[in-house]
Amino acid sequence: MLEKTYDAKSVEPRIAQAWEDANAFAAGAGSKPGAEAFTIVIPPPNVTGSLHMGHALNNTLQDILIRFERMRGKNVLWQPGMDHAGIATQMVVERQLAESGLKRRDMGREQFIDRVWSWKEQSGGSIMHQLKRLGASCDWDRERFTMDDGLSEAVIEVFVSLYREGLIYRGKRLVNWDPTFETAISDLEVENKEAAGHMWHFKYPLAGGETYTYVEKDADGNVLFQEERNYISIATTRPETMLGDGAVAVHPSDERYAPIVGKLCEIPVGPKEHRRLIPIITDEYPDPTFGSGAVKITGAHDFNDYQVARRNHIPLYRLMDTRASMRADGEPYAVYAARALEIAKSGELPGEDEVDGINLVPDEYRGLDRFEARRRIVEAINAEGLAVTIKDDEGNDIPYVESKKIMQPFGDRSGVVIEPMLTDQWFADAKTLAQPAIASVREGRTNFVPKNWEKTYFEWMENIEPWCISRQLWWGHRIPAWYGPDGHVFVAKTEKEALDQAVEYYLAVDTPWRDWVKDQLENFEPGNILTRDEDVLDTWFSSALWPFSTLGWPKKTKELDTYYQTDVLVTGFDIIFFWVARMMMMGLHFMDEEPFHTVYVHALVRDKNGAKMSKSKGNVIDPLDLIDEYGADALRFTLAIMAAQGRDVKLDPARIAGYRNFGTKLWNATRFAEMNGVAGNPDFRPQDAKLTINRWILTELTRTTTAVTDGITGYRFNDASASAYRFVWNLFCDWYVELLKPVFNGEDEAAKAESRACMAYVLDEVYKLLHPIMPFMTEELWAQTAGKERDTLLCHAAWPTPDFEDAEAASEINWLVDLVSGIRSVRSEMNVPPAATAPLVMVGANATTRERVARHDPAIRRLARIGEVGFDATAPKGVAQIVIGEATACLPLGDLIDLKAEEARLSKELAKNADEIARIEKKLANPNFVAKAAPDVVDAEREKQAELVDAKAKLETALARVREAG
Repeated sequence: MLEKTYDAKSVEPRIAQAWEDANAFAAGAGSKPGAEAFTIVIPPPNVTGSLHMGHALNNTLQDILIRFERMRGKNVLWQPGMDHAGIATQMVVERQLAESGLKRRDMGREQFIDRVWSWKEQSGGSIMHQLKRLGASCDWDRERFTMDDGLSEAVIEVFVSLYREGLIYRGKRLVNWDPTFETAISDLEVENKEAAGHMWHFKYPLAGGETYTYVEKDADGNVLFQEERNYISIATTRPETMLGDGAVAVHPSDERYAPIVGKLCEIPVGPKEHRRLIPIITDEYPDPTFGSGAVKITGAHDFNDYQVARRNHIPLYRLMDTRASMRADGEPYAVYAARALEIAKSGELPGEDEVDGINLVPDEYRGLDRFEARRRIVEAINAEGLAVTIKDDEGNDIPYVESKKIMQPFGDRSGVVIEPMLTDQWFADAKTLAQPAIASVREGRTNFVPKNWEKTYFEWMENIEPWCISRQLWWGHRIPAWYGPDGHVFVAKTEKEALDQAVEYYLAVDTPWRDWVKDQLENFEPGNILTRDEDVLDTWFSSALWPFSTLGWPKKTKELDTYYQTDVLVTGFDIIFFWVARMMMMGLHFMDEEPFHTVYVHALVRDKNGAKMSKSKGNVIDPLDLIDEYGADALRFTLAIMAAQGRDVKLDPARIAGYRNFGTKLWNATRFAEMNGVAGNPDFRPQDAKLTINRWILTELTRTTTAVTDGITGYRFNDASASAYRFVWNLFCDWYVELLKPVFNGEDEAAKAESRACMAYVLDEVYKLLHPIMPFMTEELWAQTAGKERDTLLCHAAWPTPDFEDAEAASEINWLVDLVSGIRSVRSEMNVPPAATAPLVMVGANATTRERVARHDPAIRRLARIGEVGFDATAPKGVAQIVIGEATACLPLGDLIDLKAEEARLSKELAKNADEIARIEKKLANPNFVAKAAPDVVDAEREKQAELVDAKAKLETALARVREAG
């Protein structure tokens, strides 16, 4: 006999152990030889990570698909694993070292890497254990790690191959630079936040004291303002970068500056005798209507300026070191300023190496933190009178400085402001690699669900920039590149291969290095000819290979042949660019086939008010806490039923409590079955059932099975869950159980036997239908209710086959359900006392309806609290009416309630409802509210409005019924 209540805390660990003991989730478990393969690769969580609500949603949806297809007999593999998470992991271990007063550079590279591996073995990967608590049915014996030997081999193979094809190269470009970790980082690791800032307005004097007539006109050409100027005005939020300006740009159509285009202006900072001159150029980038319309171009420290500088052959002067302090290297400033002036006057772009060697930071600012340098530069410009001025309230001239909110990039790990930095990095030719990946989605070989995400994919891929794949870290896949004594690079799979290339290169022709290399070879020691690149690869590089590297590639393995192409990728929208797109590129390039045919993009999990969860807001919900309180099944069911395509999940713990009650309902229904002798009959066949009530529930089971199957295969997890919920709670528990009570309490043994067998059959099918969503409870019920040892675990049981339909039986019982539900609804709306018995008059009933009323008279009386039942051709006066098919059910309620008082109560409720709707409509009609309020606040008001409108309709219906009855 089942326990009185379901205890998730004791059941879930036991069921998990049973699955593990049976190796239930091994690739192909439960399938027959030759079965069709179905594969999902888990988006590998960071080794430093812990389960959050995004993981819970993502992995719940994956597990639903996996368990569903496993039960459908497919050869299923859910490939688990973790990402080495370069910067995140290095940060964790460096913080541990700092607690002991150590730094990684004190330890050296090899010792530090050993320390990271030790941490990984001891503490890393706790998220895998947390996923097991969620019920994830991965093939845990196949767990992979992006730094495994096999995956590392794949990474080296890909890098070397792409390099030899010219699709990987080394170059100097602008990248996101994290000054704390001293490394390039990806866009995904940058958080753009609004911060308090300033916009300073400065004068750049024209060379030689030259002047021009500055004229502003209106749209009709009328002169609004005119004066003689000896400067051009610019505005900047980053005065410290003025030191690296290469030009001032204006729009070609901007007539104000036409007289001075092509002339030189002076950067108003640094020693006066060595002030740098830069050209005034035209470019489409400046907006003539914003600020002064003139923009300073600092190509080495701004992504937009970088593009302008490249288009116009403007030198790129790097101002900062790897810690974002102003450069302190090289000769005195005067030497470099003179060379930069020569470059500006000549108009010829020098080589990258020469420009990189020029330090244009004046001596007094060298070594300063960038923000301290900013403060001092502003002070110096103001003191010299080269700030644009405005009048204060007393008519005095003051520097023009705007206090404003600006968007600033922060490192998501370090929390510091990211610096655009011009550095030597390794890049992949993403534009070339992207073309087949674009065509794949365009031609329908890979589809996004929902489809609107394809637009996001195309916009990114069709405007893709070179992919910076190098990182200045120690933890990660080290780049397989070695440098010779003259800086020549040799890319190879091993150091020996690189050395062979170097020997061939240096000894092939008579070069200055030929004899030196010969001497080194005579007394050869590792590292005396070649020096390995210090950098490691971007974490996304190895994870881009995940769908095939985890299956053994570059070896031709049986797993690779069986499980690639994978089927569906379940992911969040935030990594479409960084992971999905790159897997598409790499899969097509190296496997000649897309890595998956479907990309299902789920939405965000937000708090109950629709706000994004964040630690700063204090609204983060820990899924492990929810599992502890409500059980994994309740959390999973809640996430699934709320996972509507394209709609964020607003997670309220109260909803989880409600869906735990759903599990309790099924548990109690099973106990009811046990107490009434329900047991499985292997000879039971749905088509042999005779009782209408049984044929009805079997028909509804078929319809529900179809709906759940269609929902899961169509990635409409909410529809699948809602269909299962409706069947179990409403049809099975509320109606089937109630309608069978008279049968179980009756004397007809044949009816009892059939109903017991039918109920057992339906419960087994319910356990199967719910298993992908609620695996723990259903596996427990499956094991406890057979009356004997089951021949298989539920996770390996066959998915229900919808093959029974009796439309007539379904129509009859659904008519009964609608009639009783309608009567109950009217009684509730009109505040009829629960114990009161009301008469029922059926008006316009045909022969079929009269027969149904007669057959189900006891059930109608018992379930709807009905007394006398009669028939009439016309509706009596003073009744509440319910249309049921061709007939109208009439309830004379005048003797049971005070109709006038009820009408007054409902009228008052309607008036209150109307006032509240009007208040919200006024708020939502206010453009200032919609524009300025947080999106979640606006959404909450719209939801409240929808709820009130729905309530209004119900109140109006109830009021109409009261008036009809009066």
